[in-house]
Amino acid sequence: MSEPKGTGTASDHGASGFHRWLSMLQLAGAARFGDWSLLGLRLATGAFLIDGVWDNIISPARMHEFALFLAQHHFPLPAVAAPLSVWIQFVIGICFVLGFATRPAGLLCVANFIIALAMVHWNEDLRGWWPALALVGIGALLATHGSGRFGIDRLAARPDD
Repeated sequence: MSEPKGTGTASDHGASGFHRWLSMLQLAGAARFGDWSLLGLRLATGAFLIDGVWDNIISPARMHEFALFLAQHHFPLPAVAAPLSVWIQFVIGICFVLGFATRPAGLLCVANFIIALAMVHWNEDLRGWWPALALVGIGALLATHGSGRFGIDRLAARPDD
């Protein structure tokens, strides 16, 4: 004969233990660190983007090399596309670091790196795609979530945002 549920039997403890285990896996308490995670992601990604284009900004020779690279990948007007891409990435990086205009910067990041995937990485394997693909994902995340609590955007937000 089976005992009614809730009588403190071993099977009841097993079920509640399972639910506690599932609850722990969801890491509900970790959500309080979401703004810190966004800050870390913004700072790391912004620094990565700035570092990746800084040599092109300070060196006309490196900018010329980048234009030649774009020409090899059949970009239209590579002499225009190179500085445009470099300055877009630089501005995105600054915006991410400051948490300023984070959502539009995220959209620009998505667009810039989708173009990179289509024009440069299309015939590569996943490892070749990964950096640009990760930047598309990061851009999409920041475009949809914004800067979080630790950004200039938050200062401009209305109390009901």
